[in-house]
Amino acid sequence: MEPRAPSEPTAGVPKAWPFEEAQKLAARLAAAPRPRVALFETGYGPSGLPHIGTFGEVARTSWVRRAFTDLTGIASRLLAFSDDMDGLRKVPDNVPNRDMLATHLGKPLTRIPDPFGTHESFGAHNNARLRGFLDRFGFEYEFASATDYYTSGRFDAALLRLLEVHDEVVAVILPTLGPERRATYSAILPIHPLSGQVMQVRIERTDRDAGTVVWCDPEDGTRFETPVTGGACKLQWKADWAMRWHALGVDYEMSGKDLIDSVRLSGQICRILGSPPPIGYTYELFLDENGQKISKSKGNGLSVEDWLRYAPPESLAQFMFTAPPRAKRLYFDVIPRAVDDYLANLERARGQEEAERKANPAWHITAGRVAETDGSPLSFAMLLNLASVVNAETPDILWGFIRRYEPGAAPDTMPFLARLVEHAIAYFHDFVRPAKRYREPDAAERAALEDLAASLAALPRDVGAAELQTLVYEVGKRHALADLKAWFGCLYQVLLGQAEGPRFGNFIAIYGVAETIALIEAALARAAAA
Repeated sequence: MEPRAPSEPTAGVPKAWPFEEAQKLAARLAAAPRPRVALFETGYGPSGLPHIGTFGEVARTSWVRRAFTDLTGIASRLLAFSDDMDGLRKVPDNVPNRDMLATHLGKPLTRIPDPFGTHESFGAHNNARLRGFLDRFGFEYEFASATDYYTSGRFDAALLRLLEVHDEVVAVILPTLGPERRATYSAILPIHPLSGQVMQVRIERTDRDAGTVVWCDPEDGTRFETPVTGGACKLQWKADWAMRWHALGVDYEMSGKDLIDSVRLSGQICRILGSPPPIGYTYELFLDENGQKISKSKGNGLSVEDWLRYAPPESLAQFMFTAPPRAKRLYFDVIPRAVDDYLANLERARGQEEAERKANPAWHITAGRVAETDGSPLSFAMLLNLASVVNAETPDILWGFIRRYEPGAAPDTMPFLARLVEHAIAYFHDFVRPAKRYREPDAAERAALEDLAASLAALPRDVGAAELQTLVYEVGKRHALADLKAWFGCLYQVLLGQAEGPRFGNFIAIYGVAETIALIEAALARAAAA
């Protein structure tokens, strides 16, 4: 693709937040003195394992990057940066050999033995897990290690520049600290030449000409003069973030709402170093089932593995795409809706004009490959309800019913539907079946259900889903229930044991007319015996 001038008019740009972000970045590059590759960045603290927030940040950044390419034709890179020189602050609960790790507290993660025994260091192990995580979802990125960048000299020029303006940088941070921390704060953290620990100590003197800092070991009073270059020092993370933006020329980076103040401070430091900070985008944090903020330490969230047991990754992407600046509950009950929103968007996108399609989440989630992406003729909600009624234990049970609605359907010809069937059975077993609560119909509802069974029995064979839906409506109207919403609520609660359900005509078409009559009769008999 030939690059287009980023300053050209952007009339007709799709109305989707990734394109809005891409326009901001296009304007930034238009003001640059010469054309260059746009650099996107995401950052990680590799002391823990990748989590669902990692997926969200990389997915969202990738969508902006794709929109930017589509909008401007300018080349770009996505750098996944691991701060693996960070000192280990505490021993994680979910690793082996915790006693061994406890002897290495304070050291950079890449200088600590791997407790799993599979890599040359704990940092290397977690970096491998991060890369495997990103590769699993097909993200296009370049991996970067802080240890490699510091020790190879790639950051040396930026570190010497920070040494020159160290007092200004410290002046930005000090007002945000308490009295005790202010007394020892320095933007530069020397690595102890003997213990190998990352030292959070007061810097007694900076030598710009020599490129060194002088500091005192708080344990024994030994004074050291340490170069800031070559990996002998690292930076406090706000200064480190700013230095990275400056050294690499980062153009775009997202961050969570909890880092708003850090973004502001790092932006100030980046300007002191002599560069504009990147374009930023703030996303909200997730809430648990009770509306409380998710905390890794509390373990009150939903993991990627949890989600992928019950639904495909496209549905997780759909959840992440919708309204990032709004706080959302991230719990098991949001999964079915996310699956069906994705399926609906994918189907809608197939009939949309190009500009409208690019405003559709499915265009971003499928990397623009809407036409060749497999969907499903059945909603996830329908599969869940079908699994619920037939108490599905295996996929074969569901496929027998699916073929009534979609003759010739098979796992090898409909792979996405096959995945949904597996997920639906797992979700039904763990969430739907334990929560089923049937209620008895009142006298008016009983009469309406009896009428529905009789009306279904009188239908000709091979009646379609639309006609069945019309019949269900007519029966509800005929019995003058409070409203049709109450009628469908009766169907779901009395027949399916749940508060909500599928389009009922479609359900009958898949489950079968005779089977639905039997379902009604069984529910009425159950109520009569109660």
